[in-house]
Amino acid sequence: MNYLRTVMVGLVLVIAGILAWPVSGLEMKAGTAKAVITPLDYQGRISVMGSPLRGKEHDIYARALSINDGSKRLIIVTYDLNCLDVATPILRSRVLHELGIDPAYLVLLATHNHAAPIQIVPANFDYGRWLADRIFLLVKEAIANEKGPVKIYFGIGHSDLVRSDPRYPGVYGITGKPIDDEVQVLKLMAGDNVVALVFNQATHPLHETLTDLGVGHPGYAVEELERRIPGALAMYADACGGDQVIKKGLMMYASNSKVQAVGKELAELVLKISAEPMKEVTGPIISRLSVISLPLAEPLSYEEAQKLAKNIPKDIGFVPYPNPDRESNWIRSLLKHYEQKLSFPSKSSDYICTDDAFLVKQIPEPREFPCRYEETITAKIGPMVLVAMQGEVCAPIGKALKDKFSSSLPLMVFAYMGEHNLYIPTRELVKINAYQAQVIQIQYASPVGWSPDVEDEMVKAVNKMISEMAGKNF
Repeated sequence: MNYLRTVMVGLVLVIAGILAWPVSGLEMKAGTAKAVITPLDYQGRISVMGSPLRGKEHDIYARALSINDGSKRLIIVTYDLNCLDVATPILRSRVLHELGIDPAYLVLLATHNHAAPIQIVPANFDYGRWLADRIFLLVKEAIANEKGPVKIYFGIGHSDLVRSDPRYPGVYGITGKPIDDEVQVLKLMAGDNVVALVFNQATHPLHETLTDLGVGHPGYAVEELERRIPGALAMYADACGGDQVIKKGLMMYASNSKVQAVGKELAELVLKISAEPMKEVTGPIISRLSVISLPLAEPLSYEEAQKLAKNIPKDIGFVPYPNPDRESNWIRSLLKHYEQKLSFPSKSSDYICTDDAFLVKQIPEPREFPCRYEETITAKIGPMVLVAMQGEVCAPIGKALKDKFSSSLPLMVFAYMGEHNLYIPTRELVKINAYQAQVIQIQYASPVGWSPDVEDEMVKAVNKMISEMAGKNF
């Protein structure tokens, strides 16, 4: 056994060494594609904010980038949505079985747009299924458009646009100093031409509308970049901004002119970063998708559950968004667990998330890729590690990852990956029972909340994934 263990460890180290070693003669290719994903019947569809869409400020888009190292492809898809939800398991199955691309190599990233249809509403499920078909064709188009050779570069800058959540001055201070003000940029070049710019920011978007379809400041940043660099594809996806907002506006909203101005300011910063010396990260690709099992709190007592249930309907089961009784789904679940003597979940991965965003023990229909929390992708491109975490991850978590690895390897960090935007809160937010900590119950119907250790366990698990992907001990 010791001999076998020694051989296996040696093998892992050799493979890690090969992955870390510059590959001479490697020719990478890249292809891009974009398309409008505005539903033809958008009027009346329920938006992320829970109200019917009335008009249209701006079409919404999906964009796809295929990066090919000669043996593997990494597909990055961004979309002007809060989350992909219903489309995610469909896309993962189709991309695997029809294109031979493992879900670990399919990085689905949202702009966190609130001015768009939300797919967790049963009336919008048809739109989610249509999105799966449209984005699948977009991925195929990006692959068909691959050309090379391309080189890949990574750079960072800092923005003064963001601030921490103003609702919690006791946690973040009166001035709302930002936790993470970094903007990260991945640039793909074919000779002297920019093929694609992929960039992020740790914040809720600033929106131009409460009632209409729109794209927020990220959409205008992307539009400005594509105008300034003809032929290039610009792709924005949110980083860990679950407790940050743009400071120019009322929480998430401002006039259209102000939203556009913020978008252009972000675009100017991206151009500045991409014009300065950047670290080349051209190299072979490897990727991994894992489920991080995060700790949950102990349940309230049965007596406490009965008190909470006095003023809510008890026999309606789970009701979907935007039904006003949705926020008491978790109390009905809590009672059900006690009265039917069901075991309570102790880890986030104990339950599966349904299409309408309920955490349940099992779903009626078998599914090749059921949604469990917390899905995270770590992908390696040359020496760079790209992290994409599921859900609405709070800024201190992303910042902790960057701080640990910033001096040792290029690290690009995203959130809002894949399916369903459950908040991943910090210890302090759980301690004060902030909105970010409540969401697992009031929106996802979990009978229990987060353990205060969720932040530490999330950081520890992703740190381990990054270290393993980089082939080094940190």
